[in-house]
Amino acid sequence: MLSILFISMIILLISMMVMLLASILSKKTFIDREKASPFECGFDPKSSSRMPFSLKFFLITIIFLIFDVEIALILPIIMIIKFSNLLMWSFTSIIFILILLIGLYHEWNQGMLNWST
Repeated sequence: MLSILFISMIILLISMMVMLLASILSKKTFIDREKASPFECGFDPKSSSRMPFSLKFFLITIIFLIFDVEIALILPIIMIIKFSNLLMWSFTSIIFILILLIGLYHEWNQGMLNWST
C-alpha cells in the first residue's frame, strides 16, 4: 500500500513539473497584430469576423444531433431482446419511441422543420 502511494506521489510530482515547464516555455513574448487578427489570405479583413449566422442552421444541427444520439440508443434495444422479458422490452421500447414521436411532433408544430419561411 505504501509503495502505491509513493509511486502515485512521484507520478503527480513529475506531471506537475512537466505542466509547469510547459506553461513557462509556451508564453509568448510579444503580441503580433497580424497573428491576432483573423486570417483572410494575407489581407486585412473587409468586415468583422464575427458575422451572425442563421438560427435555422443551428436549430437543424441540434435536431440532427438529438435524433442521431437517439438512434444510437435504439440500436442496443434490438440486441437485448433475447436477454430480457418480452413484456418489459416492449413497454420500454414503445415508451422510448413514443417520446421520440412526441418530440418530433413538437418540433413540427413549432415550425422548426419549415425551411420556406
